[in-house]
Amino acid sequence: MPNTERGQYLIADAWSLHADALEMLAQGRIRNAAEKAWGATKRATDALILERTGREPKRTSQTSGGLKALSRQNAEFRELRARYIDRVAKLHANCFYNGICEPANIITGLILDTAGYISDAVFCKICWVVYHREAPP
Repeated sequence: MPNTERGQYLIADAWSLHADALEMLAQGRIRNAAEKAWGATKRATDALILERTGREPKRTSQTSGGLKALSRQNAEFRELRARYIDRVAKLHANCFYNGICEPANIITGLILDTAGYISDAVFCKICWVVYHREAPP
């Protein structure tokens, strides 16, 4: 779990948004489920960036830039960044904003895997602490 109270709040919010996404998906509301899953992705990524840098991104562009910077510093974050970029394009832009939620099995898979993304964002932070035996800078 994140070390800061705000980081813990962001992760809790990510899990709450993920639960909302699953509920909407069960109701057949894939477009809304995609946006909730995207929100969960962003909040988890914001928590990771906050814990690593001490600064919380406010806008998506700041989150994207923060994750890009982390991935330049540490290869551990590159795969997470690729997943983040896939989600911003497919869940947020294509499905929610443009209404293009096809192929449905891909969009549904991304929504369902949001739990994995949240866990991996938290794990990346924990992994860094274990490896370096100190809190991130």
